Amino acid sequence: MASFTYIARSLDGKETTGVLTADSQQTALRMLGEQSLFPVEVREGGKAAKTLGTGKKRVKAATVAVIYSQFADLLRAGVPALRSLDVLTRQTSNPVLKEVLHEVRDDLSSGQTLADAMETHPNAFNPLHVSMIRAGEQGGFLEDVLQRIAIFTERQNELRGKLIGAMIYPFVLMLAGVGIVTFLLLAVVPKIRSFLKGDLPAITQFVFAACDFLQHNGWYVVGGVAVAALLSASIVKSKTGRLYLDQAVLKIPKAGKIIKLVAICRFCRVLGTLLKNGVPILQSLKIAKDSAGNQLLCDVIEEATENVRKGAALAAPLGKSNLFPLDIVDMIAVGEESNNLDNVLVTIADSYEARTGREIDLMVRLLEPLLLVVMAVVVGGIAIALLLPILTMSSSGAG
Repeated sequence: MASFTYIARSLDGKETTGVLTADSQQTALRMLGEQSLFPVEVREGGKAAKTLGTGKKRVKAATVAVIYSQFADLLRAGVPALRSLDVLTRQTSNPVLKEVLHEVRDDLSSGQTLADAMETHPNAFNPLHVSMIRAGEQGGFLEDVLQRIAIFTERQNELRGKLIGAMIYPFVLMLAGVGIVTFLLLAVVPKIRSFLKGDLPAITQFVFAACDFLQHNGWYVVGGVAVAALLSASIVKSKTGRLYLDQAVLKIPKAGKIIKLVAICRFCRVLGTLLKNGVPILQSLKIAKDSAGNQLLCDVIEEATENVRKGAALAAPLGKSNLFPLDIVDMIAVGEESNNLDNVLVTIADSYEARTGREIDLMVRLLEPLLLVVMAVVVGGIAIALLLPILTMSSSGAG
């Protein structure tokens, strides 16, 4: 007999979850039908996510990281887990998180483990964090795991925030440049154009042609961009489309290297943290693979996982991929030989995150003047295109 977790709807449309014991999935479906329940999802083992948990708004990782840190402090002070959750529920100001913590507390008091109770709320607790918490519960070092998750999450948010913050100014510059050029072509050029007659220079004719194109096809351009964005989003959702996108992204000069290093740092930190918390290496590799965020890296890590499953080394397939820098591969090999892989991976993440931060700063410093130069060239070109015929007519009149 096997256990099947189900999500089903009753005759009045109410959704319910539960666990059935049956010989097969077909038997479980028949048992639900006998109870006048219409199955939405039935799967063997596991635990069904609560409807309330999947319907709530997502809680920010930074907010959850604070809860992890405070939870760890309370457990270290000798406060029981149920009492700690009561304190955290009362003190949090986030209404969604408050309700989630209240439900986790109720599930914990009913006999579930903390990891199982958190697993039903994917809107708040990352599956990676749940896996680490489960290892901490089983190994008896839950407070240490919670503190490490908090530190890990804060560092990931810091790196993500640095990358996003660094790109804000270049994005604003690019948006301003597009706005200025559009305004000039649609508002300024048509007014001056009526005064310019005769044989016009090539640059002026080009600007007028661009003006005509925007006036007659502007909305088509906007619509085309929107449709292209929607199609691209749907294509990227497929594995093949995602693979092509990741390949293209990694080939972007300078930015591709930074994006690859960010993904590698994330993988190393996740894998190192999981190993440090006692999670078996095959399970750790599976979780860390999904955290990389790049399909090319995921495929390489999956190949490395198969290598480890056969009893071979982790570093060899990573080195053959040409995606991992050789010094990182060498450090992983040394960590495997010295049985210190968890600490080595965290050290790699720390050092390369700092290096990546410097690379981001350098890229932004190069990007800002480049965008300014492009803006100056485009706006200057439009100005020259409008002034050149005027100067030509003035010199002709004076002659």
